[in-house]
Amino acid sequence: MPSSPSALFVPHGAPTFALRPGAAGAALTRAAESATRPRAIIAVSAHWDTPAPTLGSADRLDTLHDFGGFPQALYALRYPATGCHELANEVADAIRAAGLQARLDPVRGLDHGAWVPLRQMYPDADVPIVPLSIQSRGGPQQAWRLGRALAPLAALGVRVIASGNVTHNLHDYRIVAGNGGHTPGYVREFADWVDARLAAHDTAALLDYRSQAPHAVRAHPTEEHLLPLFVALGAGGDGAGVQRFHAGIDDYVLAMDAWAFTPAAH
Repeated sequence: MPSSPSALFVPHGAPTFALRPGAAGAALTRAAESATRPRAIIAVSAHWDTPAPTLGSADRLDTLHDFGGFPQALYALRYPATGCHELANEVADAIRAAGLQARLDPVRGLDHGAWVPLRQMYPDADVPIVPLSIQSRGGPQQAWRLGRALAPLAALGVRVIASGNVTHNLHDYRIVAGNGGHTPGYVREFADWVDARLAAHDTAALLDYRSQAPHAVRAHPTEEHLLPLFVALGAGGDGAGVQRFHAGIDDYVLAMDAWAFTPAAH
């Protein structure tokens, strides 16, 4: 794990990841411990999807339990994060300077796509956080442009932590869980294709993954859980170093791979 990544893509798995973090949770903890401490975090979650890029500007971020039907212990968990409205305004300015819209939401808290992994990485909730939404209608290209707008903020000690899953097909989960729990081969095949294209700096292929990657539509019937990866890729900046620091599968069909993006030396 690099000591000074500008951006990370991390998995959040099912909400029960908060109760049973396993190997992926341990990898997130090690990643945070081995990296320099950021001044603040921009938290990008697959579970906040808006028409235009929107930043949470509250100074106190509520823990959102945006799920149902899970063990009661999950609903008792809290992540008492601090926001930063000054940084939210700075980030909004950077997004607008890149030619994109940016809005502020003064009440938005942290959904489970954000607080579940952040709780593993910074359990004391002592790093200020600015939530940032994705735009699923914009696809990979828009998510990558959004990330590129964030890249200059790395010089200010701000780290992008983008959370999703590199495969996410809940229909397959229900089928597999009911038939003995055998992971389909496409899960690892797709995740390894993504890793190979990242290692090769083949951004064009990644942005066109829907056509080029094996089993792309099965891995992502809808795109929202992969789009945070493109935000992290863009936030790494041109020529960023890329390192996969965890590869694993939870719940049969959720690839839990995680990558760090480190700015190129100039």
